[in-house]
Amino acid sequence: MASSNRIKVYVQPRASKTAVVGMHGDAVHVRLAAAPVDNAANEELVALIANRLGIAKRHVRIVGGAASRRKVIEIDGLAAETAAAALLSNSSRPMRAS
Repeated sequence: MASSNRIKVYVQPRASKTAVVGMHGDAVHVRLAAAPVDNAANEELVALIANRLGIAKRHVRIVGGAASRRKVIEIDGLAAETAAAALLSNSSRPMRAS
């Protein structure tokens, strides 16, 4: 894919269910059922974003904040505004099982 764009994400691990819940300041607020142990929450975040955007997980990367609640996600082939809007349009819909 030709270009990569970045979005900011605020992650809340150990939630009761995995879902995009809206905005947290300038970041997309995501609740994750996974615990922040052994990279489980990061893997679930990448899977959630790829699933919601309908793209392969290999096109979604965490490029900043891997050990933080505030993360920067790089997405190949989608404008940042388009990606954020797509995630928010599906807000509060739980992630489908893969």
